[in-house]
Amino acid sequence: QVQVVESGGGLVQPGGSLKLSCATSGFTFGDYAMSWYRQAPGKEREYVASAFSTGKITKYAESVKGRFTVSRDNVLSTAYLQMNNLKPEDTAVYYCYAQDAVRGWPDYWGQGTQVTVSS
Repeated sequence: QVQVVESGGGLVQPGGSLKLSCATSGFTFGDYAMSWYRQAPGKEREYVASAFSTGKITKYAESVKGRFTVSRDNVLSTAYLQMNNLKPEDTAVYYCYAQDAVRGWPDYWGQGTQVTVSS
């Protein structure tokens, strides 16, 4: 049974940091691209960042470049999103997404974790 479980969300002040984790099981983690998306209230889900293969190749949305770092541990089958210098506009539910890196399917979503940036 596939599981994709995010954790690490919470309330943080502007300028603060949080580290999200995405623990997975039930598929061959190393064969999957691991990505993070977010969805703010009243807005569409948007792309945040991806870590491919061993994690040496990464990709970011312009809005988070230089502030967020995506990584993965293929031994632990876990992906991470380190978020620094958080801004109120980063407030959203953050979702972990796993996608077969070769075929593009199957793919799996986590249930999301809430990040709120507020003073």
